Amino acid sequence: MELLHSGKVRDVYADGDDLILVASDRVSVYDVVLPTPIPDKGALLTRLSLWWFDQLADLVPNHIVSATDVPERWAGRAIRCRRLDMVPVECIARGYLAGLGLREYTSTGAISGVSVLAGLVEGSKLPEPIFTPTTKAPVGEHDEFIGFDDVVARTGAETAEALRDLTIQVYRRGAELAAERGIIIADTKLEFGRAPDGALILADEVLTPDSSRFWPVGSWQPGRAQDSYDKQYVRDWASDPALGWDKTAPGPEIPPEVVEATRARYVEAYERLTGERWD
Repeated sequence: MELLHSGKVRDVYADGDDLILVASDRVSVYDVVLPTPIPDKGALLTRLSLWWFDQLADLVPNHIVSATDVPERWAGRAIRCRRLDMVPVECIARGYLAGLGLREYTSTGAISGVSVLAGLVEGSKLPEPIFTPTTKAPVGEHDEFIGFDDVVARTGAETAEALRDLTIQVYRRGAELAAERGIIIADTKLEFGRAPDGALILADEVLTPDSSRFWPVGSWQPGRAQDSYDKQYVRDWASDPALGWDKTAPGPEIPPEVVEATRARYVEAYERLTGERWD
C-alpha cells in the first residue's frame, strides 16, 4: 500500500479503490506532535468514531467501508473507507465558550464573524450552537478562523449552507446523547468530503476526545477552566510556564504520570459514551 498522507494523528494509505485510515497513538498540542505516545489512543479514537458513525447514520452518510477488512498489524485502530474529494474547511460547532473561541470572543465579541451574546465567561453555554469554521492548515501550521462568506467563496453557497446545517445537526445529536451519559460536548470539529455522485459525506473521526472538548456534567461551572475527558490535560501540562516550552517543534517528552492520566480520561470518555468496558 502507498502512504498518501501522514497527519498529526492519522496516516492515510491507498489500497485499490479504498483508503486505509490508521489512527496512531500520537498526540499533538498547539499544532505540534509530541514525541511521547498515549497507549491505546489510536484504538480508542477508532472505536469511538465507529460508535458515533452508527449513532449519526440517519443524519449524514459516512465514509466507512469496513472496520475489519484492514491489515492485521493495524487491527483495531484502522478503518477501510471511501475515497472522497475533501472539503477544504474545518467545520467546527461550538456550544460553549472555550479555547480559541473564548479568545476570539474576548477580543471581538464574535467568533468567525458570528456575534455572540455579551457578558459571557469561560465555560458559558451559548444561547444556541454556532458554526465557526477554520482553515485546514498543514502539519505544524495553525488553523485560522474564517467567516461564513469565506466558506461560500471556497465551496459555493449551496455547499456552505449544507456544511453549516450538517455540522450543527451532528453537534446537537452528539451533545444530546452525551449529556444523557454525563458528558458535555463543548465543541467539536468535523470533516466532510464529496462522493463521486456529489453527496456530502462525514469523514475522518467524529466526536472524539481529540476532535472535541468533553467536560463532566457534574463539575461544569462557568467562569473557570473545566475538568475534561480530552487532551486538554496534556495542553495544560504543556502550557505550564515551569515547563519552559515555547509551543514550537520539537515538543517535550510527556512524563509517565501525565501519559497515564491522559489515557485514563480517554478510556473514561469511551466507557461513559458507549456503555462498553474498555479492555
